[in-house]
Amino acid sequence: MTTELSPDALTGLLERARQDYQDLVGRGLSLDLTRGKPAPEQLDLSADLLSLPGGRHTSADGTDVRNYGGLQGLPELREIFAEVLQVPAGQLLAAGNSSLELMHDCLVHALLSVLPGAGSRWVDQERIAFLCPIPGYDRHFALCERFGIDMIQVPMTAEGPDMEVVERLVAEDPAIKGIWCVPKYSNPDGVCYSDATVARLASMNTAAADFRIFWDNAYAAHHLTDEPVEIAGLLAACAEAGNPDRAFVFGSTSKITAAGAGVAFFGSSPANVQWLLGNNAKRSIGPDKVNQLRHVLFLRDADGVRAHMERQRAVLQPKFETVARILDAELGGTGLATWTSPKGGYFVTLEVPDGCAKEVVRRAAEAGIVLTPAGATHPYGDDPRDAVIRIAPSYPGLAELEQAIEGLAVCVRLAGYEQQAR
Repeated sequence: MTTELSPDALTGLLERARQDYQDLVGRGLSLDLTRGKPAPEQLDLSADLLSLPGGRHTSADGTDVRNYGGLQGLPELREIFAEVLQVPAGQLLAAGNSSLELMHDCLVHALLSVLPGAGSRWVDQERIAFLCPIPGYDRHFALCERFGIDMIQVPMTAEGPDMEVVERLVAEDPAIKGIWCVPKYSNPDGVCYSDATVARLASMNTAAADFRIFWDNAYAAHHLTDEPVEIAGLLAACAEAGNPDRAFVFGSTSKITAAGAGVAFFGSSPANVQWLLGNNAKRSIGPDKVNQLRHVLFLRDADGVRAHMERQRAVLQPKFETVARILDAELGGTGLATWTSPKGGYFVTLEVPDGCAKEVVRRAAEAGIVLTPAGATHPYGDDPRDAVIRIAPSYPGLAELEQAIEGLAVCVRLAGYEQQAR
């Protein structure tokens, strides 16, 4: 990545970087790029939710949404998101506000009860492991760490996880019970899984009969261009390949409507759906159906979701364009960094020279710019190269974002040139 410089040229660049950094510190900034939270302007797009469902308290089939029951969720809401998540409505559950909760629960239930196709509970087995494509989502890794599930890193490619590695590992080790996948505009590098990758995931031979793909389709509708990327449906591919129980599909409205008051979804085979419903019946008498009705009335149908996400894009796209413009102007041609240009999702991945990411994040924090910790994109918070930094442009306003990315670029130049001078 780095470009060879003469000693004199390096000295000049380093002196300028040090001066720029002192100027940056002197500005007394207080900026936060840590998490992919929707901005207030995005949340305002769903303000009408707060006045819904008005005086109405019955769903389409006459169910009183104020009362107990309905573990599967409102049929009309499941119809809306069946197309978005590529799951038949009859095999889709609408639950609470967080898909992370559903992933957590699926792990707990797999540990404590027998999955369809399993010979025993996971907790009764000597070792449980998951494949973790990297860079990846820190909350997936935190769940594994919480439950003592070993994490095996798999490199990402432009088409998804390296399937040569995945196929070899799952075929030879029955302790490998799952793989984490963010298949569309992946967190953090924006990769979209190719049709070939989806087909291979669905049809590969696994030593574990109860292997599950945790298909976290968090950004299914979150496009940043006017050419939305489409991916193959995993659930249908698994059924066609003779592995109908392999896929657990997750999604939510968290970055569509109100982040803290959305609806989460789980889609899978009939056997897996009944397994989850049976377990969830022990912990809940039903989800918040008032909130589900509110979402039905607000979004109306799949076209309503698409129209709403176009309004979201109008807020987000200029922020991603700002990140790309500043990084190109400040770091382009330096050899000190590369970065992704995602077509959707919520993140930009910045790669700096090996051994520099933690130093860049430290310098930025000292200058008042808080970034996601270096290493968060890898299991156990350990990036072996110390090179990957996740940028979350969604929350700050444009002016603040410009300041933050300009300051980040200063920190990259300083850390990079200091490393070359050593």
